[in-house]
Amino acid sequence: MNEILKALQGGLIVSCQANEGNPMYGPTLMAAFAAAAELGGAVGFRANGPADVAAIRKITQRPIIGIYKQREEWPVYITPTLQAARDVVAAGATIVALDATHQARKGGLSPEALIAQIKTELGCLVMADIDTLDEGLAAAAAGADIVATTMSGYTSRTRHISHDGPDLRLLRELAQRTPTPIICEGRVHTPAQMAAAFDAGAFAVVVGTAITNPTEVTKKFVQAV
Repeated sequence: MNEILKALQGGLIVSCQANEGNPMYGPTLMAAFAAAAELGGAVGFRANGPADVAAIRKITQRPIIGIYKQREEWPVYITPTLQAARDVVAAGATIVALDATHQARKGGLSPEALIAQIKTELGCLVMADIDTLDEGLAAAAAGADIVATTMSGYTSRTRHISHDGPDLRLLRELAQRTPTPIICEGRVHTPAQMAAAFDAGAFAVVVGTAITNPTEVTKKFVQAV
């Protein structure tokens, strides 16, 4: 198995992301979150955009899953083009993650074609963010090194899925149907949910909001009182 995958297997990957308007927004604070998470035992990170990836790379040698969100008029905005992938790899990402659903994307490439281009030109691992079993199996067949449940619950055909926790049904089905490593990502709110994901066959688990979004964590406590 690829050494990068070995480093991630069975571990917690922390997603260090913040949108504009969030007090935590910016490379300096994302790198600080990554450093704190590494002290806590995180085996890798997921980061958005060249600036954040580069800042995190300066403080760690652990794998970084790089994405580049480009919000335009297209449904697909997570690393939608080959150039977006080039940018995060140049910044220090060891894995490129992309939206691998068959929704419209800038440039019109299919996810299969984009996966092939990234692997051929950049020679790095590719993580396919998908929403359904069929999309996951298609991404694996196209050569994705990792398939992740990231998009489940966030596309038009999966909005009915509960947001109380990760999509363990999809995770379990993928783990049973393909030997490609399956990462659980999306709505992992608690350590118990993370443990359930591993029980369902997860290769690794990504946690973001519950660790790196103090505003949302605070809201949950406030709502409780």
